[in-house]
Amino acid sequence: MKIDPANPADLSAQIAQAIRNAIVSGELIVDERLPSESELADQFQVSRPTVREALKRLAAQSLIRTQRGATGGAFVNRISFEDAYSQQITTSTLLLSMNAVSFDTACEARYALERACAALSAQRRTADQLATMRAEIFRQAQPGLTDEAFCASDVAFHRALVDGADNPVLSYQLAGAVEAMQPLMNMITFTARSREEIIALHTKIADALEASDAPSVDATLIELETYTRQLARDVAERKRKTA
Repeated sequence: MKIDPANPADLSAQIAQAIRNAIVSGELIVDERLPSESELADQFQVSRPTVREALKRLAAQSLIRTQRGATGGAFVNRISFEDAYSQQITTSTLLLSMNAVSFDTACEARYALERACAALSAQRRTADQLATMRAEIFRQAQPGLTDEAFCASDVAFHRALVDGADNPVLSYQLAGAVEAMQPLMNMITFTARSREEIIALHTKIADALEASDAPSVDATLIELETYTRQLARDVAERKRKTA
């Protein structure tokens, strides 16, 4: 593991990247103890506070864990998909909030990924996941439900659909698409959307999943995407006219 002292990039960031590369390449394996702070400081020819900052960066990414005591130190972490979800959601949220991608691009990606789950979810969804979707549909129909609560229910509904595919890689990829993109879509379109229309489409999806009818799930997701895109265009046009 090496860094370039002449590189203008922060030294702690360089050290963190070097250790990360060693983990990804398999040079450092899961549960392996890293060299001590002093050993790393000698290896990279930096101060211990610089090494400490690098280790904090790695811990924040869940790549390492620290333990105290005589047998303690920093160890390569065993990462699960669940552990990585929050980072995926945070990254997707930042990209969207900074306008790094357009609404149409985000919408296209989100529904393309979700449709990829449709056939698998129609085959594999559990009774509990279907019950979750039904419960969220019921919740969405309650009078007085706030926009924030409706949005949260919308996310929970689609997360159950995705998890019904029983594929952790797809669930991970869609964590950002559903839990970051869906709230943004709701925020943009909530003034124009019809809750009744959303509930009707959600009911069609749940009915199709219960019947193991993958083509109908796919077709209804296309309907929902078309409706969402049209809402966004309507909102943009309304803003243009009032500007």
